[in-house]
Amino acid sequence: MAEGDKPRVDEEAKASRKRKKKLDPDVAETAKRLKRGPGVDLKSITDKKLKGKLRRAENVFAASQKKAVQISEWLLPASAGTLEAEGAERTWNFKQQDIVAAVDVTAARKAFDLSLPELGPYGGLAFTRNGRFMLMGGIKGHLALMDWQRSQLVCEVQVRETVRDVTFLHNETFWAAAQKKYVYVYDKRGLEVHCLRDHTDTLALDFLPHHFMLTSVGEHGVLRYQDTSTGHIVAQHKTKLGPCSVMRHNPHNAVECLGHARGVVTMWTPNITTPVVKMLCHQGPVTALAVDPSGTYMATAGSDSQIKLWDVRMLKPMHNYFSHAPITRMDISQRGMLAVGYGRKVQVWQDALRSKAQSPYLTHHLPEGVLSTFRFVPYEDVLGIGHSAGISTILVPGSGEPNFDTFVANPFQTTKQRQTQEVVQLLDKLQPDTIVLDPDTVGRVRKEPAEVLQQRRNQEEEANAARLAALRREQENKVKMKGKNKPSRRHRKKQSNIIEDRKPTIKERQKEEATRRKEAAQKKVDSVIPEGAPKAVRRFYKA
Repeated sequence: MAEGDKPRVDEEAKASRKRKKKLDPDVAETAKRLKRGPGVDLKSITDKKLKGKLRRAENVFAASQKKAVQISEWLLPASAGTLEAEGAERTWNFKQQDIVAAVDVTAARKAFDLSLPELGPYGGLAFTRNGRFMLMGGIKGHLALMDWQRSQLVCEVQVRETVRDVTFLHNETFWAAAQKKYVYVYDKRGLEVHCLRDHTDTLALDFLPHHFMLTSVGEHGVLRYQDTSTGHIVAQHKTKLGPCSVMRHNPHNAVECLGHARGVVTMWTPNITTPVVKMLCHQGPVTALAVDPSGTYMATAGSDSQIKLWDVRMLKPMHNYFSHAPITRMDISQRGMLAVGYGRKVQVWQDALRSKAQSPYLTHHLPEGVLSTFRFVPYEDVLGIGHSAGISTILVPGSGEPNFDTFVANPFQTTKQRQTQEVVQLLDKLQPDTIVLDPDTVGRVRKEPAEVLQQRRNQEEEANAARLAALRREQENKVKMKGKNKPSRRHRKKQSNIIEDRKPTIKERQKEEATRRKEAAQKKVDSVIPEGAPKAVRRFYKA
């Protein structure tokens, strides 16, 4: 290589290094989110040794930030894939057979049918927060826990009595079932751990993961909160609106939402005995209810064949839909897809919360059985359906969140990671008092003008002064009885004339009598003394 080519090579190398350092706008936005803070001001540090250590630490932080940005480019996709139609096609015409045939083998294995017509209908269906385990409960007493992604049965129980609803507790190691009379808690081996006799005739169960509280409502219309970490009943609220079987909690603020037979939806917190919100949603009984993961939108369905979308922040209706028959079940996925169902029909609507959709995203007809319940699987594009003939799962592309946080829910966690996460959840457990309608008010510092603070301080001082004056007047007018029978006081009473102490008029009368006697005696003496007797000898005369 000639000597004249060296500067040009050096310039190209410098330019390539600059291009590598320069980030795309999207990547720069990601790097800004991953930035740990402004960092340390090294110019103000005079100690060379300390300055060198801090500089090396800052370089490590910068390198880890760049590495995280590079990983997020290919490991965390920006958006989930959805169905796309070409030309005159419509996505709601796509059949499950066509979708399963078009996806890869791993995704196709997630769509299956469990035919259990003798044990159905399955009105209880639940998934863990990481979406790995599925819990199903049949009305004839069949309870089963399975790792549905690996098609492995964990445990199976036949309780031989009615099972109305099931739910997981903090993870797959414990789960609860609302049976004929009481609520029972089982472990992952299917062994009965507890019998919650305070929860009677329960129709619906729910669990608040951040507060470790199991909630139930049933035939008597009583909403109960039970702390599963201590075993104590936190609160019991009488709704006074009759039996209730529709219950979902708001993931944003953990407020329980109940749907009642009078078309009313109420919202409850454990620290207030009356509903914090009570609104009339339908002209008939509320049959289904769902809240999106962000806690912004709520969907309700009633026997009047209407589906209404509500803005929870303003408690106002946004838009509504009409159905051919009353909706019996409803759920919202992590990506905001709304699933509704009745009879043997299930519909999934995309972008139906913020704006009014014109047509459904996906439609599915059950090959056999009548719909009982369904739930979206977290972090999966799958909808689990419980019906009278068993359990089925269908693929709903784009319904699940593709990017999961391992600190929140890890679908691939090991036993050691699960145990560690359980301890962390217990340490981070929130108290029932933190459940409020607006969670942003917790920890907020309310700043008021100085004039308002001074006026309030003056009012407090005036109120305190008036109260102090009233107490002093009351103390002055009060008859003091304390110390009347002390030994020293009894001794003084013996030494003094009790009559004089108690009756001052007697003492004055006695003084007057003594004075009168003295004057009479003096007059008597004066009458005996001769007239010419000197004063010096008058004292020797007696009466």
